[in-house]
Amino acid sequence: MKKMVGILICLTSLGLLFAAGTKEGGGARAERELHLFHFKVDQIEAWEEIAAEYAKVEPGVSLMVETVGGASDWNTALKTKFASGNGPDIFVVDGPALAKTFSEYLTDLSDQPWVPHVLESAKRPMMMDGRLVGMPFNLEGYGYIYNKKIFREAGITKVPTTVRELGAAAEKIQALGITPFGNGYSEWWVIGMHLMNIPFSAQPDPAGFVQALDGGTARLTDNEIFNSFKDTFDLTIKYGNENPLTTDHNAQVALFSTGKVAMIQQGNWKEGEIYAANPGMEIGLLPIPVNNEATVSGRVPVGVPFYWVVNKDSSLNEEAKKFLNWMVSSDTGRRYITDVFGYIPAFDNIRSDKLGGLSRDLMDFAGKGMTIPWSFTTWHDGMYNEFAEHTQMYVAGRVSYNEMLQRMQASWNKLAK
Repeated sequence: MKKMVGILICLTSLGLLFAAGTKEGGGARAERELHLFHFKVDQIEAWEEIAAEYAKVEPGVSLMVETVGGASDWNTALKTKFASGNGPDIFVVDGPALAKTFSEYLTDLSDQPWVPHVLESAKRPMMMDGRLVGMPFNLEGYGYIYNKKIFREAGITKVPTTVRELGAAAEKIQALGITPFGNGYSEWWVIGMHLMNIPFSAQPDPAGFVQALDGGTARLTDNEIFNSFKDTFDLTIKYGNENPLTTDHNAQVALFSTGKVAMIQQGNWKEGEIYAANPGMEIGLLPIPVNNEATVSGRVPVGVPFYWVVNKDSSLNEEAKKFLNWMVSSDTGRRYITDVFGYIPAFDNIRSDKLGGLSRDLMDFAGKGMTIPWSFTTWHDGMYNEFAEHTQMYVAGRVSYNEMLQRMQASWNKLAK
């Protein structure tokens, strides 16, 4: 009996030593879970495929992908994770403002092999004290996605670039018995972030305007572009779908793909979803105007929608960096970026010849220098949601446009402190 107990103790000790060795990377590696957090709800299935593909090249690593987005507030969900001590290994930030919020968790990625290939304009927002702390995944742009067939049938021969032209197009489309706009105004990011970005980014100096708001030398209620933007906003409501405040982004795409509406405010990230629902659909992208000056209104916002960042407190910090490098350096990872997601790469060494109509239009606008920035990435934390609340109240008819601007200004003053 004593001999048997001794053998069991030895075997148990050897097992513990082996487990400890594999945990540190010695011998056969134990499976490790690499947690990744993002907000692209239209990519859930694709990320499941990516996780399976990565398991083939790194069998000891299990990629666990969590997606919080759409109508859900991913920003708050991410903060809650870190507050509870469950911060993911890899997560996303949508620009310098949120990067500043999570700055204590960000890993310096300056020495990574993909860094020399990042487009300079995409790299700049994620530089902190001379360090690159985020990896841009792609370039995106948005505006009004429009149905070219409906436009032809309505006799619209020129893509509208001013408020006046957009209104004339809406009248012609409505005369066909088709609703011009499909508004997904239940989504905070559609109305409070992307829509309100337009009058911010159409300023002569967008960055200077934000600084002037912070310094108290500019006000939304006094701004000419913000006041003229009322005409654009009102057009979408007048010629829009019923119940816009209960219509989400999925319902928007469904309305558009089935030809029930001619335009939706979305971006090239919806391209795959639209083509999946209606493969032969002819679609294009037109600007969201702010006034009747084509040189001001005829531009589209283009930027980096999010940056991958690595949690510096993660025990799998090196594995996280290894995965990000695989995504942009391997044939498989690149295929998902260009062919599956249909993205415009933010890297000079990743090419794609499979861009859809929206992405081609974006590249055309960019080639002509007709773009504006994503100013919302510089807004103060919490601004998206407050702007959404105020703009949704306007759509509901509960406040006037000027009252909406006053409420937005009050939110800015509060959050800028």
